[in-house]
Amino acid sequence: MSNKINELAHEPQASSLALFGMFPEELKELMAEHGQKGYRAMQIAEAIYRQRITSLDELTTLPTTLRDELRAAGYGVGMPEIVQAARSVDGTERYLVRLGDGETVETVWMPDGDGGERGDGSEASAEEEEAEGLEGNLSEFSRETSGHRHDRRGPMRGPDLRNVGALEANGYRRATICISSQVGCAVNCQFCLTAKLGIKRNLTGGEIAGQVAAVLNRHGVKIGKDRINLVFMGMGEPFLNYDQFIRSVQLLVKQIGIPESRMTVSTSGIEPAIRKYAQEPLRPKLALSLNASNDVVREQVMPITRKWNIAQLLDAVKTVPLGKREWVTFEYVLLGEVNDQPEHAREVLELLAGMRAKINLIVWNPGPGIAYTQPKPEDVAVFQKMLIEAGMPAYIRRPRGRDIYAACGQLKRTVEEKPLVEIQAAS
Repeated sequence: MSNKINELAHEPQASSLALFGMFPEELKELMAEHGQKGYRAMQIAEAIYRQRITSLDELTTLPTTLRDELRAAGYGVGMPEIVQAARSVDGTERYLVRLGDGETVETVWMPDGDGGERGDGSEASAEEEEAEGLEGNLSEFSRETSGHRHDRRGPMRGPDLRNVGALEANGYRRATICISSQVGCAVNCQFCLTAKLGIKRNLTGGEIAGQVAAVLNRHGVKIGKDRINLVFMGMGEPFLNYDQFIRSVQLLVKQIGIPESRMTVSTSGIEPAIRKYAQEPLRPKLALSLNASNDVVREQVMPITRKWNIAQLLDAVKTVPLGKREWVTFEYVLLGEVNDQPEHAREVLELLAGMRAKINLIVWNPGPGIAYTQPKPEDVAVFQKMLIEAGMPAYIRRPRGRDIYAACGQLKRTVEEKPLVEIQAAS
């Protein structure tokens, strides 16, 4: 990796006042301060959210004098910038994204997703099941753990690409973007690399939504033509940055144009925030990181259990209103001989009895300095079979980008060359 990349990742950037992240009504107030009429705010919103411009120079619907005034007042577009990219052999890309004050987070692009939406009753779930069916779920895990990985892209759909989205033009059916909500994380899950960073600060709503916009620009995504899913499962705990998380959802839905039905937020279990979330008129789907079948084991792997135990979290989850076909997702990271045995599967079934729930089983993704082991494939198979035979929908989430530290629990603001397959500075 070149020194230039290292400099890009660490060099502080002069912070400007960001237009990206402001709602139209806030932009109207700004325009009024500069003696402009309200329609100028609509022009700015159209340019930064729909056209996804990155510079005031591209805001050509505004007079040059007004752009100069905004620049002189310290304003810029303020979209986060991709300063490092790593590409996995399976097509996944991990980005180091620099914020306006020079801090960095990681964001992940997963062409064709990781199967996390299967069984949750959403449009994304239907697309997953239509494209791949439900068979071969365990064989996908077996191929990954045996070292055989593959790029899932299919052939081009035909020579005339004028009327298709960027994903279809590149042979994909859909893509998922994994977004960070904090610089680092304070929750301290023992199996997660991000926990080793500690917490530096919360992201603003504009910085959270801006990661999405930057990735959409990189891939030339066309909102309305391309199928894009979002998961708030990157660095940080979204519900410990609750107000800005909700603000980012509103920006993504109302301004950028991605429906909340295509979003999932994962929480380690912040009980008061789950109850607050249940009252939101606009909210993504919910995924609770369960990761253990009893409080004793969960407290060992997720110390936050000392504050809110499993019973409290399940009681809070039950307050979330569900649509007719909607299911709550419970994520369960399988750790070798810690929480992956038949007795644990039986306890999970007891915990979730009577709930409209489905379980995503996540085979633990290794990281340096973390003293856990991956479960045996046969233990994964038995665990899943026990859940399914008892009537609990259970899916094994496909690991994406393990070779570049892009998989679940592996994000850590990587700037080293190894083990990256491909590193390049974004243009």
